[in-house]
Amino acid sequence: MSNEPERFGILVLPEHVEGDDPVAAADTAIRSAVVDATGRRGASGYPRYVGDGVEADIDPVTRAVEALLVDGAELDYGLTVRVVDADRL
Repeated sequence: MSNEPERFGILVLPEHVEGDDPVAAADTAIRSAVVDATGRRGASGYPRYVGDGVEADIDPVTRAVEALLVDGAELDYGLTVRVVDADRL
């Protein structure tokens, strides 16, 4: 049995958003998604999560996003992504 989380929330934010408050980050997000574990690993070797038009390889320990597509495309410059608990969205 895996200890990897089954679900995460993804927030796409303007690069200038700072701080660790997930509520404030959610308020400034230009896109949010709840992604579910697929049971597969992405090209990065980390678990793949998919949902709401977002595909992400996420390190479940550090919550670092190792790969990300939004509607099939990479993020534009000036945007960043933050991983939050799915129930925060």
